[in-house]
Amino acid sequence: MVKSVIGMSGRNENIRALAVSLGADYYGVADLAPAREFIRKQGEDRVAQYPRAVVAGIRVLDSVVDLLPDKDKASAILYRHATYDVVNSSLDQIALRIANTLQREGFGAFPVPASKRTDDEGICGIFSQKLGAHLAGFGWIGKSCLLITPDHGPRVRWVNVLTDAPLEPTGSPMKPQCGDCTACVDICPVHAFTGRVFSPDEPREARFNAAACDRYYKKLEKETGFAGVCGLCLYVCPHGNRSGNRQHRKKSE
Repeated sequence: MVKSVIGMSGRNENIRALAVSLGADYYGVADLAPAREFIRKQGEDRVAQYPRAVVAGIRVLDSVVDLLPDKDKASAILYRHATYDVVNSSLDQIALRIANTLQREGFGAFPVPASKRTDDEGICGIFSQKLGAHLAGFGWIGKSCLLITPDHGPRVRWVNVLTDAPLEPTGSPMKPQCGDCTACVDICPVHAFTGRVFSPDEPREARFNAAACDRYYKKLEKETGFAGVCGLCLYVCPHGNRSGNRQHRKKSE
C-alpha cells in the first residue's frame, strides 16, 4: 500500500476530529523515544518498535466517582460499570478506528487495549496508558502513580495507539505538581503508596506496591461476592475533587 501524502498537521487534525467525534475529551501525540527502554522492558520489541503513540482520553463522571466513599454494593457496581466497562469499551472503539485509519493510509498501528493485564507477575499491561498520556503532555505522574491532569486530576481514562506514522508530538511531560499533598497516600486502605515523587529513573516499586493493591481487590471480591472496587486515591486527589479536600489543595499549590 502506498503511504498517504497528507502532511503531518493535516493528518493530526483529521485523527483529532475522528477521536473527538467518537467521544474523546483529550487527544494528543506522544514521542516515545525518551521511554524506549522502559517500553521494551514491559512489552518487548513488539511494542518498542513504534516511535510514537496517538493518545485519547475520556473524562469519567464526577457524579459516579463521588460515590466511592459510600463503600456499598450499589456504589461499587455503578462505579465499575460507568468508569470501567462503558468507558473502556468506548476507548477501545476510538483506538480501533484510529488504528484502522492509520493502517488505510499505509502506516503501522497497534491499538493497546484500554484495560487488559498481560503480565500477572508484574501486574501490568503490554504498554502503560498513563505513560503515553504523560509523554503527550497531558499531566504528571502523581504520588498515587496515576496520571494527574491540571484540569481534572486523575479522573480521566486513557488509550494509546502505537504507530510509525509521522505525526507531530503535541506536548512534553509535565513536572510533578503534587507539592506536599499526601491525600492519596493517607487514604489508601493498604498503604500501597510510599509518597515518593515520580522519577523516570526509579522503578514503580519505589512508589507503589501494586501487589498489595491487587490483593486488596481480591479480598474485597471474596468478602462481598462482586468485583472489588476501591478508587479512593482517584477520588481524593484535590486536582480532580471539586467537592472537598480544600486543605490538601492548598498544601499542593
